[in-house]
Amino acid sequence: MIRQIRGRVLSVGPSEAVIEVAGFGIAVRMTAPETLRAGSEAELATHLAVKQDGMELYGFPDAADRDFFERLLSVSGVGPKTALSILRRAPRAALEGAIGKRDVAYLMKVVGLGKKSAEKIAVELSEKVGGAAHDGEDGDVFDTLVALGYTEREARRAIQSVPAALAGKDARLKAALAARQ
Repeated sequence: MIRQIRGRVLSVGPSEAVIEVAGFGIAVRMTAPETLRAGSEAELATHLAVKQDGMELYGFPDAADRDFFERLLSVSGVGPKTALSILRRAPRAALEGAIGKRDVAYLMKVVGLGKKSAEKIAVELSEKVGGAAHDGEDGDVFDTLVALGYTEREARRAIQSVPAALAGKDARLKAALAARQ
């Protein structure tokens, strides 16, 4: 299993980056490849998914994101693409908090999961996750952004851009509104 990759970034696309390692260009699927710059050095925690039709390498900025990704994969019906999509739509700390509190509404609204999938993830992972508490602030911020005319996708992106350390509904809403400008 490939657990880490380090090398020079050859190219960056919308969903993956190509990293040169020992002369090979390795495609790594990521939540935010735009954080990397072509020509720079990158070090990523990775997960290698082996499937019938080939292998795919998924990269994360740190081991905590990779470990959360792997916990999501332990839920039946959640594959690597779904798990990566979930991590794209909300910060890991907020996801862990929502799952820990079994906040299905947050998982449905902000992450965009269906009710059954959200319930399954909340039930199966609530005992396994620790981390930050989620007290519905992002759910309220999401509702407010949609009421202000944001599409659901724009609202999710705006919430994702808010630093996880920022607390309080008003402060998170203000940061999300500023992110659109």
